[in-house]
Formats: sequence, C-alpha cells, structure tokens
Amino acid sequence: MEQSQSLGSPSAPEREPGAEASATAPKRVYTFPKEEHLCRKKLIEQLFSKQGSSFGVYPLRLTWFPAPAFTTAPPQVLVSVPKRTFKRAVDRNRLKRLLREVYRLNKHRLTEAEGGHPVALLGILYTGKEKSELPLLEKKLISGLKRLLAESSVQPAP
Repeated sequence: MEQSQSLGSPSAPEREPGAEASATAPKRVYTFPKEEHLCRKKLIEQLFSKQGSSFGVYPLRLTWFPAPAFTTAPPQVLVSVPKRTFKRAVDRNRLKRLLREVYRLNKHRLTEAEGGHPVALLGILYTGKEKSELPLLEKKLISGLKRLLAESSVQPAP
C-alpha cells in the first residue's frame, strides 16, 4: 500500500534542480515548420528580383527580401544546392538537410534580435564546390546572420 502512494508526483527534493527557473524563462522553439518554407514561385521570383539583396560567406550565399516593417516573426526560407556542382541527388539532399538543420538551430539569432529584423524572405544558397560538414556550415551561417543584422543597407521596404 505504501509503495502505490509514493508513485504520485515527485516531492520537492526529488525534482530536478533549476526546473522552476526554466519554467519562468522564455523557451526557444527549435522548429522549422512548413509555414516557414519558401515554396511559392511568385515569392521566389520576388526574392531573386532586383529589389532583393545578397552577399556571400563562402561556401554560402544569403539572399533576402526586406519586409515592410521590422518584425520578430521568422522569415520564409529557401535552401538551395546546385545540380550543376553536385550531380548526385544524394549529395545535394545531404547538404540541404545540413543547411536546414543549421538554420533551425540558429534562427533564434534572427528572430530574437533586439528591435526585430527586416527580413521577409531569405534564401540560403550553397555555392561551394566541395561537400562541407556541419560545424563549418554552422559557423558560416551564424556569421552570415550576424552580417545580415548588422548591414546598414538592410532597411524595411517602403
């Protein structure tokens, strides 16, 4: 009888340390839902139009289209690896998977920026000639996102 009564909720000493502190702090959501994927052809054309801006952080190229106002909502993102450079679909798919994972884990740098960010559409293009690994891609994407936020020319669209 005594054992069945002790199976309920854990008492105060049995709880994990810091559990209460983490409940009050805002939690980051490390997801990349379908709504954040850039799929519409019209929006893709808009991203690569003359109104969009871009810069390179080898082996990546970041292209973005400004939003009408600063926002904290995540932008719609396009990830692309060229078929011309990587003939085998297995290689292209692996690089795209790695890029999506790196973005998913680091998009908070963009969405949690102080005062918001002016990016509505974002394209992450792989321009390297060789296959890269996760740590290098993460380092380059982080530096690219920092540069994107620091760009003085990044202003909301009129």
